[in-house]
Amino acid sequence: MKYVVLVGDGMGDYPIAELKGQTPLAAAPTPNMDLIARQGRLGLTQTIPADRQPGSDTANMALMGIDPSGYLCGRGPMEAAAMGLNLADDDIAFRCNFVQLGFKPNGSIVMEDYAAGHISSEESHQLIALLQQKLGHPALAFYPGVSFRHVLVWKNGPTKAPTVPPHDYSGQQVGHLLDDKGPLGQVAAVIKSSWPLLQDHPINQARAARNKSQANSIWLWGQSARPAFPTLVERFALKGVVITAVDLVRGLGKMVGLNIVDVPGATGYLDTNYQGKVDAALNALAAGHDFAFIHVEAPDEASHEGKLDLKMKAIADFDAQVVGPLLAGLQKLGPARILLATDHFTPISTRTHSRDAIPFVLWGEGVAHNQGLAYNEAAAMATGLFVDGAHNLIEELVKK
Repeated sequence: MKYVVLVGDGMGDYPIAELKGQTPLAAAPTPNMDLIARQGRLGLTQTIPADRQPGSDTANMALMGIDPSGYLCGRGPMEAAAMGLNLADDDIAFRCNFVQLGFKPNGSIVMEDYAAGHISSEESHQLIALLQQKLGHPALAFYPGVSFRHVLVWKNGPTKAPTVPPHDYSGQQVGHLLDDKGPLGQVAAVIKSSWPLLQDHPINQARAARNKSQANSIWLWGQSARPAFPTLVERFALKGVVITAVDLVRGLGKMVGLNIVDVPGATGYLDTNYQGKVDAALNALAAGHDFAFIHVEAPDEASHEGKLDLKMKAIADFDAQVVGPLLAGLQKLGPARILLATDHFTPISTRTHSRDAIPFVLWGEGVAHNQGLAYNEAAAMATGLFVDGAHNLIEELVKK
């Protein structure tokens, strides 16, 4: 038996007037996901416990079979794991975004772009190297990731500083968060120390000349120490792979014992290499792996930008270029099961994550259908099926 988890990050949403009261999942063309819903077991599940902030770290942890309530882990260590960093017991890993801040004449500071215009990795690596040269020391080290996403490892760093995701403040004032005498203290001081190095850097000058967002600041958040998760090999004797452009999900996969598969052209945005992801999964399954976790980030990024047309395109592309080809490829590999889910809602109206229950489908060999009509929020609710903890779905997927 082959097992696949398919995650369209941030696909969940609320009804939108422009879509005649439908959600993007309901309005976008998704014939392949709808087919899975009609043939499988459709319902709702909770990926975000009540005591956790809604985010891709907690939600994807649950979809990998780990109960988030039992582990306190921020994004930093997960992304560090994806980079192959071996954290010491006293190391605190932070997610380090490049962002564009707007410094207004009245002294206010606005989060103008939480992703610095999805800056290229080539550009951002030069900036990270500069930060490491000028700000790095034995207790503070910057490591390059992908695009705007990087890692800062801080020995004995401030684990309890109330950091916040930059995408939660898109278009909002953030000056009150950057008071180095306030709650963020040392974290705010490190963020502000990046300003003189970045704001007039030639890379940012060139981006400004091309009317692109600039990486004129770092933003630190999602910090914690290294956790220890039980692996899927230990629990279910599964040998598997994780396929994603996002270091957070790569690191999570590594922590639960999955092998990371690098896909050329996987960007985490609408221009990602969808076919390469499907081919990588099918090749791994054909070569003897039992399990593949395929994650697509594009719907979430479009949601954070508040762009409905791009979210609709991302959902349609996920269905046509990932779900459809995967179904066709699995037919050649024998019995298979799929868990299809969005990890969390990222509503266009709020441009940030929420903890709403998400729609899921279990499909495949030995899975009875339950009269689901289509893969969307309302259809899932109509089945009456609710799974309280999404981490339990892995056991449902792989049970004999």
